Amino acid sequence: MTETAMTSDPTSKRIVQRLHEVEREHGVRVLYAVESGSRAWGFASPASDYDVRFIYSHSRDWYLSVDVEEQRDVIEYEPADGIDLNGWDLRKALKLLGHSNPSVVEWLQSPRVYLDKCHFGEQARALCGEVYSVQKGIHHYYNMAKSNYQGHLKAQLVPLKKYFHVLRALFAVRWLQAHGEPAPVEFERLRDQVQDQTALKQAIDKLLARRGSGHDKEFMPAIPALNEFIESELSALAATAAPSPATDPAQDDLSVVNKVFRRLLESESLPTRPEGA
Repeated sequence: MTETAMTSDPTSKRIVQRLHEVEREHGVRVLYAVESGSRAWGFASPASDYDVRFIYSHSRDWYLSVDVEEQRDVIEYEPADGIDLNGWDLRKALKLLGHSNPSVVEWLQSPRVYLDKCHFGEQARALCGEVYSVQKGIHHYYNMAKSNYQGHLKAQLVPLKKYFHVLRALFAVRWLQAHGEPAPVEFERLRDQVQDQTALKQAIDKLLARRGSGHDKEFMPAIPALNEFIESELSALAATAAPSPATDPAQDDLSVVNKVFRRLLESESLPTRPEGA
């Protein structure tokens, strides 16, 4: 087994320690753990929590049980000490990845990895390259941008952080259309696509400065330059891209996903099933 851990700072060390406690408490093996929220996206405020998401595996016997469909396949904790810690079982995570689930896909793109065992990240990203549906990704980000814009950014006073959610989603659509592969999660990499739009760039720079100063929960007057860009992008997408994802039966073929699942279960250091479980 190989294990990669980001332990260069006290918070990362504390998160890795918490993950090892999860393993002991639940009798599982944490294969992969990453930062998934604003700290991964690159626009955290000083008060932002650490949103840690992980994928874990049970013993082989757990998956061979006749009642496996009835077993709980998530591990969740209430946020504590600034850490929001939640995980999905390996079977659940890989099945959802096979259907291009945006959460799992984004976890695999996270720049901040806390744990990576059995080369899970490498194997899962290779799998993502085989099964990911660009059209489903466009559909997801388009609807995310549309709902957040219509629900939060058309008033006189708007929540600052919602601009980042909408802009990141729209930039992700641009990436998918241009590259045909999962979009990175880092906001700076995504917004490089519009660096030639001076007014937009300046408006975003000011927004980032305000959030970095701890104003993430602030309501502020709507920003015309940003609203104009958002409306233009949404209008173009509504006309060309995709209110609904394409239905491609090949995208739902989980045979390649099953191969990766079985390979991971056969790897070293499977957790031990508790006596009598």
